Amino acid sequence: MTQTKEVSGARARKAQAYASAREVLLRCGMELLTEQGFSATGLEAVLKRATVPKGSFYYYFASKEAFGREVMDAYDAYFGKKLDRWLQDGSRAPLDRLMDFVADASAGMRKHEFRRGCLVGNLSQELGALPEAYRARLDAIFTGWQRKVAACLREAQLSGAVPAGLDCDQLAEFFWIAWEGAVLRARLLRNDQPLRNFIATFLVALGVRA
Repeated sequence: MTQTKEVSGARARKAQAYASAREVLLRCGMELLTEQGFSATGLEAVLKRATVPKGSFYYYFASKEAFGREVMDAYDAYFGKKLDRWLQDGSRAPLDRLMDFVADASAGMRKHEFRRGCLVGNLSQELGALPEAYRARLDAIFTGWQRKVAACLREAQLSGAVPAGLDCDQLAEFFWIAWEGAVLRARLLRNDQPLRNFIATFLVALGVRA
């Protein structure tokens, strides 16, 4: 019985170590890809930041391309939870939730001194150098984010804060198109004025003012 427990314990520790090292690699991948994109991020930079040997990397991921796909999935999960936290906050009016999201993102960019942008936006700017399969995955991520914003805008319509005739799906698509440009501009200028300009202009497009 004791031997069985020891074997089970060893397996549990091995599984925990596996999950921990893999999560560290994914987290470091997210950090680097939000800072400098996929093409500029060499495997050595990931390994150095994660303090994981190359052999261990290939134990978890078959290639850099496979790693990139999983980093995108991890970022989508992380960012999706952040969007849900702000956009589904029932204690706040729907349009206030959008402003809260922008304020939180602005604070995050300031915290990292505007070195980090949006991982999905970064990758979308270098499609010509990326595996073709990334294109569909990036589009699917954007589409998922659009649905979250569209749902928030529909709540605003139901409350009368947004005119009933506006197309929430189209507005949500425009939100992310403009948002990615604002993030890029904020990194260029190293200040969050473009993000504040973006949300103010978006609200005007809805017929309201920040």
